[in-house]
Amino acid sequence: MGSFLAAAAGSAPHAYRFAGFQLETDGALLRGETPLHLPPEELAVLRLLLARAGEIVTPLELKRTLWGGMDVASNSVSRCVASLRARLQPEDCIQSVYKRGYRISAVVQAAGRRPGALPRLAILPFSAGSGVPEYLGMAITGEITDLLKGARNAIASLAAQDSVLALARRGLAAQEIGAALHADLVLTGQLLATPRHDRLRAEMIRAEDGAQLWIEDLLAERGRIGALSSELVNRVTSRLHSGGLSIAAVAEPAVEVESSPHRNEAYELFLRAHYEWQTLERHRMQDAMGRLIRAIELDPSLIAARVDLAHLSVAQACHGFMSPLVQAGMVRRSAERIPDSAGNADAEALLPALGWVDFHFDHNLPAALKAFARSAYLPYDPWTTRERVQFALSRRRFGEAIDLLSAAIALDPYSPWLQALLAWALHLAGDPPASVAQTRKALALFPEHDGPNLYGAIILSFNGEAAHAAELANELAVRSRYFDLATAVHAYALACAGRGDDARELLDRLQWLGRERFVMNTFNAAVYVALGEPVAALAELRASLENRCPWFFQTLADPRLKPLWGRPEFEEMRGVLAAMEAEAEKSAMG
Repeated sequence: MGSFLAAAAGSAPHAYRFAGFQLETDGALLRGETPLHLPPEELAVLRLLLARAGEIVTPLELKRTLWGGMDVASNSVSRCVASLRARLQPEDCIQSVYKRGYRISAVVQAAGRRPGALPRLAILPFSAGSGVPEYLGMAITGEITDLLKGARNAIASLAAQDSVLALARRGLAAQEIGAALHADLVLTGQLLATPRHDRLRAEMIRAEDGAQLWIEDLLAERGRIGALSSELVNRVTSRLHSGGLSIAAVAEPAVEVESSPHRNEAYELFLRAHYEWQTLERHRMQDAMGRLIRAIELDPSLIAARVDLAHLSVAQACHGFMSPLVQAGMVRRSAERIPDSAGNADAEALLPALGWVDFHFDHNLPAALKAFARSAYLPYDPWTTRERVQFALSRRRFGEAIDLLSAAIALDPYSPWLQALLAWALHLAGDPPASVAQTRKALALFPEHDGPNLYGAIILSFNGEAAHAAELANELAVRSRYFDLATAVHAYALACAGRGDDARELLDRLQWLGRERFVMNTFNAAVYVALGEPVAALAELRASLENRCPWFFQTLADPRLKPLWGRPEFEEMRGVLAAMEAEAEKSAMG
């Protein structure tokens, strides 16, 4: 277990003290004991200036940090720095160096979390007792996390849920998880059922020594899980504000807010769907989609269900479980007729998925850039991050994608998909040693996870380890029988290993399945290249373009297709993205 924890060591961001301020590792900025809110762009500027204290940081470096290769106004950097300066007043600690850039003029010290700063809290998955559906334990964990994130006044910095779940699945104890994620406190518990009530028993553990600090025991009528979540958040908030450490283990009724039966049913459907679709299993994702659609019909104001429907649709399209045409319709459906009572911030959580559709399905890059830019301030979310990264990779903005992933991994070091996606980004960027090293790291962390197995099989096959890659891909294909991309990657590994007949047999199987349901064919192109059949590879790419496959533009940048570079039809396909970029540049100029 120690080697597993060591694999992601060193990825946590630094904390700093400067000029009367404290910048925490999770991005919280404090003046003395008073928290100050920083928009993401200004936080990124401050972190870069502090990391390079005493050095001059050029406007170009700041622009790349903030917006990568996106087209922005020429004064965007200066306006961002000016706004940051204003928030730091009366301290004048950012110096402008004429025609060169900016630097921090204050003394900067690396710092740990000091007394009085926000504690770091890891929320473990709540277990489900006898008679309680498994999804409710996970659902209440997510609900409590979301409520604490959305609180008006922050009481703690929260460890990323993907990392918490990954560590919990490896069997680490609460104290070990807290230590791995640099948490001060760990919240865990169990959901139980009686004939008439749901009972939630939660305990807070100090990560330093594993001591139990307090217990809360709550009751709510069956089917009113939301009341339990809300009341537990109230109790946690009260405890952390007061510093109370006493143990209280009496079950008390949760305070319940009246709501209609339709809303209760919608909320239950949403909770179950939220758990089901994130398993990334084909049939469970499709069942979850039906539940989310029904939840929205019952309660149009349930924005969380709409956001889940949008992310679920993108995830299904990326996995090849849904045609891009259907996926685009579902994402748009999630944004239809949002009630006026819904706040703009809630509705804007849909923008990354809408921008995804604008780009991949409509080939409307200006609209996609606008959607992603408008949602840039949104707090960290693994699904939004994946959509942004895939968007950058599709535009061949590899440095931007790698920077996004590196920043996300600093917050969420044990996220399997982020670690695997970083290996893929390095592969597309043409850096074989780094991509292989990152692949080995991801596989060491998550040896049986779909992401590291999928990307790992591609990268290892391409870099001379086809036999090992074929084993990985075969295990993935057997484990996830309806994951067609795994079959295509297995075929590629077999082709690289010199087993052409076996590779063709798998391609024939995919072709046969395509007569019965949607099958994504984009990954097949690399198989045909490895088999020495460029005409068949181009045919697969042509079909991918016609179907608006979300992997199409990334595939054109894939080094595995290098034998196709320079062929007229291939270059014509590349010209599609070039035309979109030209249109975006024209639109930005007015």
